[in-house]
Amino acid sequence: MPDEPSETRPNDAPQAQQAANEAAAGGKPSGDVAGDLEALLAENADMRDKLLRTMADMENLRRRTEREKEDTSRYAISNFARDVLSIGDNLRRVIDHVPAEAAEKDPALKSFLEGVELTERELLKMMEKHGVTRLEPLGQRFDPNQQQAMYEVPTTDVPEGTVVEVMQAGFTIGDRVLRPALVAVSKGGPKAPPAPKPADQSAQGNGFGPGHAANDDTPGNS
Repeated sequence: MPDEPSETRPNDAPQAQQAANEAAAGGKPSGDVAGDLEALLAENADMRDKLLRTMADMENLRRRTEREKEDTSRYAISNFARDVLSIGDNLRRVIDHVPAEAAEKDPALKSFLEGVELTERELLKMMEKHGVTRLEPLGQRFDPNQQQAMYEVPTTDVPEGTVVEVMQAGFTIGDRVLRPALVAVSKGGPKAPPAPKPADQSAQGNGFGPGHAANDDTPGNS
């Protein structure tokens, strides 16, 4: 009996090689993987930097908002307080207008004067409660940031540049000048020692006028 042909099996070596080639073609070299990793790390660092900057900006915004809120609360009554000062000025004019001798001789006039003085004290106390403080520059060195010189008084009794008379009281609200004091300044006396420079040089006046005044209710415009 003739021999039957043996079962033939196809040679799968070429197919395996083809699959390997296709897999190699579909993959990426190790150099490209390293490049992608570096790009991802750089992108991550950039995103982290942007996040930190955003957080810092938000914190600065929060602090600035808090400061503006405090300023608004503190200086919101500037215009109202300045109008009230005119009432205090009228009370002071009444007190200064009445001679002390006449009040001593007339009990009714004396009682009226005491009532006006009590009203003035209560008004000043109420304003101080809301942060409005009266300036007391008499006998002090002239400060252009808080006072306005109306005229000079020749004298050798006090150092030059000393406030020797106050025509109108000045007031501050918080750390700002609500209204400068109108004063007379000595001239011709010995030179006074230089005054210490203020921290904020931009707030200085011209020597005969107020420096930094709270002009309205808006903190940014004062």
